Amino acid sequence: MIHRKMLAALPAMLLTLASLVLAADSDAINLLKSTGALDRLAKESGVYNTSSTGKTPGFIVDPSFPQRLPHNWMIGQVGGLYVDKHDHIWIYQRPRTLTNDEAGLEGPAPGATNEKGQPVNGIGYARQYGTITDCCKAAPSVMEFDVDGKLLRAWGGPGDPGFLGGKCKADAGCIWPNSEHGIYVDQNDNVWISGNNAYNARTAAKSDPWTTNKEGGDGFILKFDMDGNFKMRIGGTPKGPASNDTNGGINGTPLLYLAADMVVDPATNRLYVADGYGNRRVLIVDANTGKYIGHFGAYGNNPVDDAGARAAGTWIDDAAKGNKKPAFFRNPVHCVKIADDGKIYVCDRGNDRIQVFDKNSPDLGKACSNPDGQPGKCGFVAERFVSDHTNIIGTAVSMNFSTDKAQSCLYIGDNANMAIYILNRSNLEELGRFGHSGRAPGEFHWTHQVSLDSKGNIYTAEVDTGKRIQKFLRFGATGCSGTGSTTVGGGLEK
Repeated sequence: MIHRKMLAALPAMLLTLASLVLAADSDAINLLKSTGALDRLAKESGVYNTSSTGKTPGFIVDPSFPQRLPHNWMIGQVGGLYVDKHDHIWIYQRPRTLTNDEAGLEGPAPGATNEKGQPVNGIGYARQYGTITDCCKAAPSVMEFDVDGKLLRAWGGPGDPGFLGGKCKADAGCIWPNSEHGIYVDQNDNVWISGNNAYNARTAAKSDPWTTNKEGGDGFILKFDMDGNFKMRIGGTPKGPASNDTNGGINGTPLLYLAADMVVDPATNRLYVADGYGNRRVLIVDANTGKYIGHFGAYGNNPVDDAGARAAGTWIDDAAKGNKKPAFFRNPVHCVKIADDGKIYVCDRGNDRIQVFDKNSPDLGKACSNPDGQPGKCGFVAERFVSDHTNIIGTAVSMNFSTDKAQSCLYIGDNANMAIYILNRSNLEELGRFGHSGRAPGEFHWTHQVSLDSKGNIYTAEVDTGKRIQKFLRFGATGCSGTGSTTVGGGLEK
């Protein structure tokens, strides 16, 4: 049920939304209002399962976001999304996930053929007769939007002709990943990206024209300026995980393996990396040099026990045996965020949980043993399981904070149950949630990223068949307060 206080604030929000979408057509606005379409939109995309003893912001989806793309461009799965200090929304999408019809305007790549000798386009689809439809073609991988959804900039990846070998030169150390994943824009407007494609000898030998990393797995992150000029690479192209590596990459930087997310602490200029789909750690490096500073696993443990984690199997199998506090991250370690008060939040998606650490702890990132998960040891603060009965792909996929001074709300995206939970950050109790499984506006299919602008509006990204980004307009409260449920997630219905 939506809070009555939220309902009271809805009319002004609905009018604003209608004005955004259809400002030039009053008849259309009146039709949407008179038919109840806007009310239904508010109900379907609003906050529900709210706590009677808590308070949260309200949200309604903006179905007009983003605006139509130019050049017949189509986006694929959206691996990364981040809102920068200018309130610009950056996405990092996967052009190689477009289907044959979605990439109908992608003609044959020069000299490329399939096993039948037919010309193919960059993604590998047959193009013996040229293009197959009137729309569309792959957009560049990195795209920047304003808050109204207007495209401002686009560059990078195989969908950007001339970029590879131009701004991204292999002899300068620039290797574009085979699968686009995380994106982050730091306080100095540097754009950081990662990849999460594992090495496979068979697929490497049969690569499509747009295969960009033929040496190994995506074991690196890249740093660019906002126009796509390459600045630095950290890591290399390993063929497997090594969660305790410190200097095996380019220029003595640590090797990563399928990194998912990253964040720079502006106070220390340290880069924290959720590393990732292959490794099982949070890596800490210098953001200027890329050199190793430290790393930690679950509960702050260092070194990380890769062999023990592999032997333990899946979270659901391990939990059934009674191990409800695994002393290691399970893949993927999917996000890392830093709050203004110095707490570090980590998405341990493979274990259906989040963990919280203290960046100011002198032990965090150093050799330290905390197998029992004692708070106050090795920099570990707290944890919260998220829909921990879930038996597919993991739940805690992304997190972010409300924009009030205390950052009192913690928003957690659930990749498996297609919802965003609203927690009181001070007690990690669920106060409400929004979204559920589906493909209509306000619904999700494989929620993947959550980020906020300065007004508290939430932006989300989806992978798999979702292939879209959405905007949820905030109204009412700016932060969270009160108590809720200590059980986050669960099979509750709207």
